[in-house]
Amino acid sequence: MQSVESKILTKINRTPRGALIFPEEFYLLGSSEAIRLALHRLEKKKEITRMAQGIYVRPKVSELIGEVLPSAEEVAEAIAKRDRIRTLPTGAYALNALGLSTQVPMKIVLLTDGSPRLIKVGKRTVKLKRTSPKNLLAKGSISRLVIQALKEIGNKKQTPEEEDKIIALLKTENRQHLMHDIPLAPVWIQKIMKKALN
Repeated sequence: MQSVESKILTKINRTPRGALIFPEEFYLLGSSEAIRLALHRLEKKKEITRMAQGIYVRPKVSELIGEVLPSAEEVAEAIAKRDRIRTLPTGAYALNALGLSTQVPMKIVLLTDGSPRLIKVGKRTVKLKRTSPKNLLAKGSISRLVIQALKEIGNKKQTPEEEDKIIALLKTENRQHLMHDIPLAPVWIQKIMKKALN
């Protein structure tokens, strides 16, 4: 009779290295307590690495630097996918994602329609902040970031270079999505976004 631990390990060994692993994936293999203990033992045996509470990874291993772990951004993405929630990067994270800032934020703040929580990933934190569904209606992958990035910069605080860069980025957005997203932004941001339609 195969133990819960060895069944879980067999399943983990079939996952690609670098993939995030959640305890829920093994619910058919045993009770939640048995799964929790098995994952804890596999972590002690260095088969998996714990990234945050209830989130593990089968780490990639580099000859030069050893374990290569997923970034806080990848963890946030995986949680959104698992919980089937929508998320939207805000603040410094939105600026960084658009290339308007080179600073890698230690705190990632994502607006979500899911439950609010704070996840620690190494030295960084991912904060899921509940928001109204209206804030998550934007369709464009670039325009939704632009709205949040400009809110972070503040009205009339963007430099001409930043505005040019934003307009150039918006020109690459799907036009239908951009037209859909403009009315969702505050009026001063709408004015900047409309320049990309010309």
